[in-house]
Amino acid sequence: MNIQITKTDNSRISKIDFDNLVFGKEFSDHMINMDYKNGSWGTPEIKPYGEISFHPSMHVLHYGQSVFEGMKAYYVDDETINLFRLDDHHKRISNSSHRMCIPEMDKNTFIKSLEELIKLDHKWVPKTFGHALYLRPFVFANQEYIAAKAAEEYKFMTITSPVAAYYKEGFNPVSLTTSKKFVRAVKGGTGEAKAAGNYGGSFLPAQKAQKDGYTQVLWLDAQENKYVEEVGTMNIFFLIGDKLITPKLAGTVLPGITRRSVIAVAKDWGVDVEERPISIDEVYDAYDNGSLQEVFGSGTAAVISPVGLIHHEGKILELDRENIGPFAQKMYDEITGIQYGKIEDRFGWTHPIKVK
Repeated sequence: MNIQITKTDNSRISKIDFDNLVFGKEFSDHMINMDYKNGSWGTPEIKPYGEISFHPSMHVLHYGQSVFEGMKAYYVDDETINLFRLDDHHKRISNSSHRMCIPEMDKNTFIKSLEELIKLDHKWVPKTFGHALYLRPFVFANQEYIAAKAAEEYKFMTITSPVAAYYKEGFNPVSLTTSKKFVRAVKGGTGEAKAAGNYGGSFLPAQKAQKDGYTQVLWLDAQENKYVEEVGTMNIFFLIGDKLITPKLAGTVLPGITRRSVIAVAKDWGVDVEERPISIDEVYDAYDNGSLQEVFGSGTAAVISPVGLIHHEGKILELDRENIGPFAQKMYDEITGIQYGKIEDRFGWTHPIKVK
């Protein structure tokens, strides 16, 4: 594949404090750029990270035609960097693009451009276990056009950022609250797409939750305000008795890549996994009768995030506020062990890139 590569003359890596990384604040030396015009995607280009110019009439600013992915590159050793479930990420950005009327990109172009970017910026991948290089592929409508219909020109880009923990709590349990006033998604909407507007619409209720002392919102369904769906930045799991339960995918829940991994690992361990509707009342009943063992979230950013408290309509469900549960810890160790090449990848999920 022909990928145009222009290397930076002034690397910024020496200015980065890799011991004190803040999620999404620092960006590596290069980025991917590719344009869609006249009915096809052009040649991928890797060039120095920097500003881009656009017109005030750029379509995405007015109509929100934009989707993105979140991925990570993991340091294995000086010769190898791992990407995780790369095919699944391509499939999800393709599905998101289709929902938002954005032209899809072929898998080979997606994968090869990311491989070349990682090879070029592999020194930006942190070596500390638990840290990683976050990849943000995204597509947006960049046509100069303010008519309310799908654009005809798009830009695909990927930027990368060395990161540590996503939540300020680090690996400590987070606290969640439900919301009666706001909903995240409705059936038939864009809830299962990784569309930019889904996140913008969640900021106000998230701010309110944080002002009230909680980490994030635990979203309930829009129709009955009864069934658990997901958290603002992750999917959710409940270990009740000897069963692992997570809300089923029904068009309103983001199909998380880490969610799929948790389910696969749990089944491989012989755990009974149920993907089904679970009401907030059922969760509280399980808490009251002592069968609720653990609650944790899953996502690319945090991998596994233990939940220590849930607030719902004035009622508090409080688990261990200080420590991660043994099941969530075991799951974290298993998935990260695969990602960092510490244990055997028996599922074939890793995509190793030789950088030397």
